[in-house]
Amino acid sequence: MPAAALPTPALDDLATPLAWAGADGMVVGCNPAFARWLGVAARRLQAVPLVALEVEGDGLARVLDGAAPQEPVRLRRLPLAFPGGAPRFADVWLGALEAGGWLLEANPVDEFPGEDPVAALPSALSAALRGLAHELRNPLAGLKGAAQLLSRRVDDAQLRELTGLIGSEVERLTQLLDRLLTPVPPQPHAPLNIHAVLERVLRLAESDAGWAVKLVRDYDPSLPELTGDPDRLVQATWNLVRNAIEAGATIVTLRTRAEHGARIADHVHPLALRLEIADDGRGVPEALAEQVFLPLVSGRAEGTGLGLALAQQVAREHRGSLAYRSRPGHTVFTLLLPLPIPEEGAT
Repeated sequence: MPAAALPTPALDDLATPLAWAGADGMVVGCNPAFARWLGVAARRLQAVPLVALEVEGDGLARVLDGAAPQEPVRLRRLPLAFPGGAPRFADVWLGALEAGGWLLEANPVDEFPGEDPVAALPSALSAALRGLAHELRNPLAGLKGAAQLLSRRVDDAQLRELTGLIGSEVERLTQLLDRLLTPVPPQPHAPLNIHAVLERVLRLAESDAGWAVKLVRDYDPSLPELTGDPDRLVQATWNLVRNAIEAGATIVTLRTRAEHGARIADHVHPLALRLEIADDGRGVPEALAEQVFLPLVSGRAEGTGLGLALAQQVAREHRGSLAYRSRPGHTVFTLLLPLPIPEEGAT
């Protein structure tokens, strides 16, 4: 085995596309995720020059021709393809291996570039997260079973509702872990009522904060249905509400409105949902104002710094955007999502 080759069993289960090359820059191997992403059999990539995968530009060549970097080099939105194939765009990390050779990590970017500054996580952290996900599956299965047993033994309607909430949240967490361990294509979006999503979030907030926080509904009942993934929208909105609670808010308001002629990135949409999560908490620290959507950036010592990055990712999945304005005592996160135009005569 060439010195630059990596032990493939350790990488085969990773969803992050990875390829590695020898000191001469020729591809030695890749994990299945990389081959699937480029749409080519892994064996066909062997002995292909790494630089030949870059459709245009010389980003890879400049790194390979220079001195071996001490830290991985990030190349933004690189077009990569098997020679003759259709390009795929990715933010690429290219680093030197201790044994000689190169490791390339491709973090695919979607068709809406430039909407946020979310940086790709290094492969070591990705592997650690997937390892954690694997370890959490058994405890979650135990929690789900316990919730089901409790629901059969309680007669009180409110307690039964709470056990149902535990069960549904355990199921949602299990699905998130499954996405980490065995990524699958996103589920097709379907029509949904945004207020049903928000009611589920508010139920979680009531269970989490109790009477310490006043939760205010300010809904526009005339809004048409949104096309999307309800579980992902619950996840994103709950992260925003929970951030407000953890920032010391005493009042959190969820407001929905229709917005006409909404600009999202480079597109103007005739109609959009404007969802605002407003709170009276401490606000976003000024020192983090430009980095608040970056992974691992948090204003709290115990925070993970992943909630806002994930919320913005969910916004992008729905062709939307997430922005905020903040000062102490008044913070508003605004989620803009395109809405279908109601047909004339529809009720």
